[in-house]
Amino acid sequence: MRALIQAQIKQLSDIVGLDEASLKILICTLLSYPFGIIFKRIPDQQYFFKNLYNVLVSSFYVFAICDLRAGLGTLLISSLGSYFITRYLRTPSMPWVNFFFLMAHMFYSHVHLQFFAEYDPKVIDITGAQMILVMKLSAFGWSIYDGKQPQDALSEYNKSRAIYKHPNILPFIGYVFFYASLLTGPAFDYADYDKFIHATLFDDVPEEKRPGRIRKRKIPRSGFEAFSKLSQGIFWAILLFQAPKYVETDYMFTSAYKNKHGFLWRVIYMYFLGFSYRLKYYAIWLIAEGACILCGIGYNGIDPKTDKFKWNRVQNIDPIAFELGQNVHECLEAWNQNTNKWLKHYVYLRVAKKGKKPGFKSTVFTFATSAFWHGTRPGYYLTFVLGALLQTVGKIYRRNIRPYFLESDGKTPKPSKRIYNIVSWISTQVAFGFLVQPFVILDFGKSLTCWSTVNYWLLWITGFTFFIYSGPFAKYFKFKSAKPDSEKPPLNRINSKLSNEEKEVVTNAIQSKLEKNYDSPTLGVPSLDVFQNFDKHEIDEDIHLLNKAWESIKRRQFIDDDDFDGLKSAFTNFRDEINEIFERRKEQIKEEIQNETQKHKLH
Repeated sequence: MRALIQAQIKQLSDIVGLDEASLKILICTLLSYPFGIIFKRIPDQQYFFKNLYNVLVSSFYVFAICDLRAGLGTLLISSLGSYFITRYLRTPSMPWVNFFFLMAHMFYSHVHLQFFAEYDPKVIDITGAQMILVMKLSAFGWSIYDGKQPQDALSEYNKSRAIYKHPNILPFIGYVFFYASLLTGPAFDYADYDKFIHATLFDDVPEEKRPGRIRKRKIPRSGFEAFSKLSQGIFWAILLFQAPKYVETDYMFTSAYKNKHGFLWRVIYMYFLGFSYRLKYYAIWLIAEGACILCGIGYNGIDPKTDKFKWNRVQNIDPIAFELGQNVHECLEAWNQNTNKWLKHYVYLRVAKKGKKPGFKSTVFTFATSAFWHGTRPGYYLTFVLGALLQTVGKIYRRNIRPYFLESDGKTPKPSKRIYNIVSWISTQVAFGFLVQPFVILDFGKSLTCWSTVNYWLLWITGFTFFIYSGPFAKYFKFKSAKPDSEKPPLNRINSKLSNEEKEVVTNAIQSKLEKNYDSPTLGVPSLDVFQNFDKHEIDEDIHLLNKAWESIKRRQFIDDDDFDGLKSAFTNFRDEINEIFERRKEQIKEEIQNETQKHKLH
């Protein structure tokens, strides 16, 4: 049977012009629709058969259609390894052990694919499914961890996803190998899957809206919504099949590309090429989302405004929002949304110390995780680094240029704001055409060659922006809001002295160090021997106290973060006062030590 199916797939591949690997994924995603119709009709209380059904359908996909026997081993190693780590490793570091195990195994797969495997259009790249597993299983580890924590220590999001009893192997495998999202996603938390299997996800569905004549079914009808996603996916798929007739990546490396066409034409060509790259993601993610909606796991409650069901629980892409996005951040929010959630809730927020606001460390670790998760190819890192810079550039423009198109209240748009919106949209979309080329080309040298055909224009603009707004002449270009004098008093009339409360906070922070004979420069870089004696927890607490005083004096003086001159003047006064307190307390402690020494001598 397997040989017959593979032969039919090969014939169909020749007809539609799609490589066999991509065609197999498409077939599995489309078959999830009829399988979803069957799943909805399994009785609500048959939890065992629901899980078993998921595993059996996925097995059919893996063995009969995808012919992924070797790839199945890769998925099982990640799955079973994570299962035993989360079940039997009972230490606070368990979720991190689980996370690094999954990332290390995926790193091996990426390296093997890059250096030791030859490209075969018949074989599905298993790292795609493994990337989905990393999201699901690392989130699973944190949910197990959260289930053992005090409720008041968890955020509302974490409470809703906490797992209080480790599942048995069948429901776990049913979650991992859920057929509708096995190969392409979307990823979702185990808590959602558990509610879905037990039909408690649909407890809020009114009785009159439950389908079925004789036996009412908890899962509401979702055929129209699923068909809508399927139709959208097919629309983008049709464009995908037509795109190679007009734009191709290889054409950028021909002599005709640069010799026959001008600079502006090449920039626009890259935009349309970048658009063509997105089409396959639009198509497959929307079709997969529709399959999840049809079986019921896409259900997300009832909209109180319209009294209609919401089906966006596993939404992964919003093509319209991306294509109309006016800045990089806005576009990325619409792209691969479940990955954004995973990075936020299971990486970014988890790196920060409990009770502390995420900072630089969380940002860097999240950035590194995202790039590493995608793979080891140099092209990924070129795209991610430039993407990070472009987000900063976008913030700079919104902070310093956008206000000129708003009324004095900073909210009401002027008529000219439409021009700003159009320019922002065009520049953002064209920038993405440049940005995403290395993500597809992957090779470092070829990526730079591609960028060179348009004279690295986006890199020049990015560098020029940072020079203008962060360089020596920044104060001449930064936007300065015209605040009334009553709202922001001039600097020469500001009381720059610390208040009694602020002075007490600073004194406590300084004295805790001086009493332990720490004699390091105030707010400066201490010597290495000081680092050896410092306790990290104490440093964090002291910095927190000093930061509290600094934020207090900023608020008291009505200083904005963008007011560089005001910040500089206030910080100078702040530093001088701390130095003064430091020296005074140091002299007092020296006198106390001398007095104690003299007393001992007398006795």
